[in-house]
Amino acid sequence: MNPEDASKFIAYVLRHAPESIGLALDAEGWADIDALVAGAVASGRGLTRPDVVHATVSGAKKRYELSGDGQRIRALQGHSTPQVQRSFEPVVPPVRLFHGTATRFLEAIRSQGLLPGTRQHVHLSADEATAVQVGQRHGKAHVLWVDAGRMHAMGHAFHRAENGVWLTQAVPPEFLSEPGGAA
Repeated sequence: MNPEDASKFIAYVLRHAPESIGLALDAEGWADIDALVAGAVASGRGLTRPDVVHATVSGAKKRYELSGDGQRIRALQGHSTPQVQRSFEPVVPPVRLFHGTATRFLEAIRSQGLLPGTRQHVHLSADEATAVQVGQRHGKAHVLWVDAGRMHAMGHAFHRAENGVWLTQAVPPEFLSEPGGAA
């Protein structure tokens, strides 16, 4: 399996559908690598242990983590499967965080704010450049500013995943703005 396909497949299984290959995850999202590989092979995918290890160490996004003993893997965030309920410690966020989206979603965001959709958290970035990259994955990119400092002061919890992605339950519209001044 080529590295990009392997990484996408691993993300799909660990974040969204472990049951698709008969895999069980614990509440923190950990899966046994040998079970992941065996399930993939049984479902017709040519995934190997080196493919799994390569997916954890390659790429700038750092989506995965290996356990200290190298026997287990987990996706760091982005879960929609109810098998995973990661516990993140609350962290004081920077004053401003960023969210990249496609322009076609702006009308809904302006009325409803940022919602996690099928995921467990809204994903935010600490820098605008990363937000642009995220937005480009879904169409013409648009960056929204999140008044994280004010949200936190009003009792909203923030968490920071191991790869630097900021997480929160939702961002109400009154905490959104954009470089041009409107949201």
